[in-house]
Amino acid sequence: MSVFDVAKYILEKQGEMTAMKLQKLAFYVKAWGLVWDEDELFAEEFQAWANGAVCPELYQKHKGMFKVSSALFQEYDSSSFSGEQKETIDKVLEFYGNYTAQQLSDINHQEEPWKNARGELAPSERCTDVITNASILEYYSGVWNDEEAE
Repeated sequence: MSVFDVAKYILEKQGEMTAMKLQKLAFYVKAWGLVWDEDELFAEEFQAWANGAVCPELYQKHKGMFKVSSALFQEYDSSSFSGEQKETIDKVLEFYGNYTAQQLSDINHQEEPWKNARGELAPSERCTDVITNASILEYYSGVWNDEEAE
């Protein structure tokens, strides 16, 4: 699987959306896949950009576009996910899918993995530091355990 397969799946389920929203949804798919499935749904990494988590490879694919649709990813395969993987992506879309790109960016800015990767940088400063799987897993596992306790 790649981030492009996930992007195609997201867009097929949700329809056309902004590139920024796609980036954030893909990030949350990666994050919750690590927590719930204890595995990466895809290997591509995210960096702590000014507008939140961004996958550079995905960015290169939609660079210059405001809105994206599944047609941009026609050569990728959104049908080969396991039942567990589809369930993870569907849960992420159910929870985050109705937020706007800006709301998702704002949420992302409040979370430790993005903040830790950026360190002391000003909010608008350029940053290409990777948001590590370890920091993603540690933070979102804690969030998940807190939710389970309620």
